[in-house]
Amino acid sequence: MSDSDTPAGVDLGRLQHYFAAHVEGAADLPLTATLISGGRSNLTYAITNGVREWVLRRPPLGHVLPTAHDMKREFRVLSGLADTDVPVPQVFAFCDDASVNDAPFYVMEKVDGRILRTTEDLAALDRDDARRCSEELINVLVKVHAVDYDTVGLGDFGHPDGYLERQVRRWGEQWERSKTRPLPAIEELARRLRAALPQSPAPTIVHGDYRLDNTMLAIDDPGRVVAVLDWEMATLGDPLADLGLFLLYYGRSDAQVVATGATIDPDAGFLSRDEVIDLYSTMSGRSVDQLDFYETLAAYKLAIIVEGIHARFLMGKTLGDGFGGMGVLVESLAESALEACSRSAISALRG
Repeated sequence: MSDSDTPAGVDLGRLQHYFAAHVEGAADLPLTATLISGGRSNLTYAITNGVREWVLRRPPLGHVLPTAHDMKREFRVLSGLADTDVPVPQVFAFCDDASVNDAPFYVMEKVDGRILRTTEDLAALDRDDARRCSEELINVLVKVHAVDYDTVGLGDFGHPDGYLERQVRRWGEQWERSKTRPLPAIEELARRLRAALPQSPAPTIVHGDYRLDNTMLAIDDPGRVVAVLDWEMATLGDPLADLGLFLLYYGRSDAQVVATGATIDPDAGFLSRDEVIDLYSTMSGRSVDQLDFYETLAAYKLAIIVEGIHARFLMGKTLGDGFGGMGVLVESLAESALEACSRSAISALRG
C-alpha cells in the first residue's frame, strides 16, 4: 500500500516497529491498513501484515473533547471483560506514546461476524431471526449489567455515586465545547433533566453506547452476538442509562439514522419497544418506572455527540461519508425529545 493509499490516522512505518515489538505474531513485516466504515467517533482500522489481521482503534483526527475518546479506558474495560459472559474481542496492546502514531491507540482481535447497519442488512433477516436477534441484544445487555465489576478488576473504573447528576452536568459542559450555534432546546432539556433526577438502582458496568450496530452477530446465526464493540464511553453507573439509549436508537427514526441508517421495525419481526422493556425488566429484575427520564437523557447526550461530529465535519476532520446532515439531526433530536417530555408521566420532564 502506497502512502497515498493509506487512510489518514495511521503511520504504518512507525506502527510496523511497534507491532513487531508489542503484538504477538506480528513479526517485522510491512503493514497495510483499511478504514473500517461505520464509526463516527473513534477511528477503527483493519491492519494486516499479509499473514495475520488485527483491528486498531484511535481517537478522531480533530476536536477531541476532554475525557472523551479515552483509549486506555476502552482497552481496560475490554481486558476486564475478557473472562466474563460478555462477548468482547481479545485485546493485545495499548500505546499512549504519541510518537508512535500521533495519538493513543490499542490493538485488538479482528472478530469474524457481521454488523447490521443498512436497510438491506435488516431486510435479510426473516421474522424469526429478527426476533431472536432483538432478544439476544437484551440478553447480552443484561449480561453486561450482571458483571461483578470488583471481581474483574474494574472497581475503580468509575464513580457511580451521583452518576445521573454528573452525566447531565458533564454533557452540558460538552455542549458548550462542541456547539456550533445556540440551540435553546438543548438548554431546556438540561433544565428538565436536572429537575427530574430519579434514584438510581445499584450500579453496574455501563457500556454507554449500546445499540444494534455496536454489536457483531455470528455470520451463521443472527441470534448470537459474538462481540460487543465501541466501549469508549463505558464507566460504572446507572444501568438504566444503557436501556434508555438502546430504546432511543431502537424506537426513533432520527436516532436510527445516526446509528444504523435503517429502521428497526417490529412489523419485520423485531421486538416492539414494550417487549424490549418487559424483557429487560424480567431478565434483570430492575424497575423501569422512570424510563422517560433515561430516554430523555439519552436524546440529550446523543444530540451533543452529534453536534461534536458536526463540529468536526465543519473543520474538515471527519473520515468517510454521511456527515453532511448531522447539524440538522441535532435539532431534530432535541426538539423531538422535548415533545416526548410533554407527554411524560414525570411532571418535572413536562416542564
